[in-house]
Amino acid sequence: MLSTPLLEWYDRHRRRLPWRGEGNATPDPYRVWLSEIMLQQTVAAAVIPYFERFTALFPNVQSLAAAPDAQIMAAWAGLGYYARARNLLACARAVSSLGAFPRTPAELVKLPGIGPYTANAIAAIAFGVPVIPVDGNVERVVSRLFAIETPLPRSRPEIAARAAALIHPTRASDLAQALFDLGATICTPTSPACVLCPLRTHCAAHAQGIMTSLPRKEPKKPRPTRYGVHFHLTDAEDRLLLRTRPQSGLLGGMTELPGPAWRDRPWSEAEALTEAPQRAPWRLLGQIEHDITHFHLKIDVYAAQLATIQAEGFLRPSHALDAEALPSVMRKCVKMAGKMTTA
Repeated sequence: MLSTPLLEWYDRHRRRLPWRGEGNATPDPYRVWLSEIMLQQTVAAAVIPYFERFTALFPNVQSLAAAPDAQIMAAWAGLGYYARARNLLACARAVSSLGAFPRTPAELVKLPGIGPYTANAIAAIAFGVPVIPVDGNVERVVSRLFAIETPLPRSRPEIAARAAALIHPTRASDLAQALFDLGATICTPTSPACVLCPLRTHCAAHAQGIMTSLPRKEPKKPRPTRYGVHFHLTDAEDRLLLRTRPQSGLLGGMTELPGPAWRDRPWSEAEALTEAPQRAPWRLLGQIEHDITHFHLKIDVYAAQLATIQAEGFLRPSHALDAEALPSVMRKCVKMAGKMTTA
């Protein structure tokens, strides 16, 4: 079986990650699910500290389901892709009402925030269902192993079909994690360590010397730029004016500095100040840049201080902002005013 040398390699070289069971211990479905949601669009090294803090606050699905929305969003702040946090809470409450996580991909995919990949990952890793969860690492491994030259995303059906050849009937959990580890540590996007790869002698791309050119990808469309303005307003007690974004849409439910909706052209100072939350001696601190999923964002940050603030929103002490559900882009804005560090 193709999976045999891979599993032998995994038994010796598996990564130690806080969401994995130790030794032969069965992984906890809650920790598997939580890690998979956190790992979407985020690398493991960045996820680990968030995962450890999150599980200290919410050690099981019941405690997460019972937590207030604002506490979840604050704990998630900095991880990005904030729709995940809203779906996380909805899913936790659904699972809590069911009494446990479903065990099959068909049932798991019905839960909020769980798509086909995540359903397969939970089913394989937590419950040993013989399916292959195909993430970016697995796409790369399989594309090279079978020399699939059709560009992504058109190659995904073929990759999924070829991956099925690796299924192990009794070690589905280990096989899924072995593929993840192989892609993350050996079969890397650039400079793959083929000499250390347990599948080297089976790899068609290695035989043809085309490893680094696979997987091929369709050319990316240029990422547009959008422009924003946000206002850092404090009072005589050094309390900062904040507000909560609408629950739906981009960064839904997160905390932000006041400002108008982002748009596709720059803001002049005269235009920007018409959007200020209150008349004040505003000064332009500078501009921050931040990549959102589908666009690049440039934000002009203005600051002022008044004796009292009467604008709509809520006030928080500037020294206590780390507990707020500020997304990374807002933390950059606040950092520009010298009030906190980015997370």
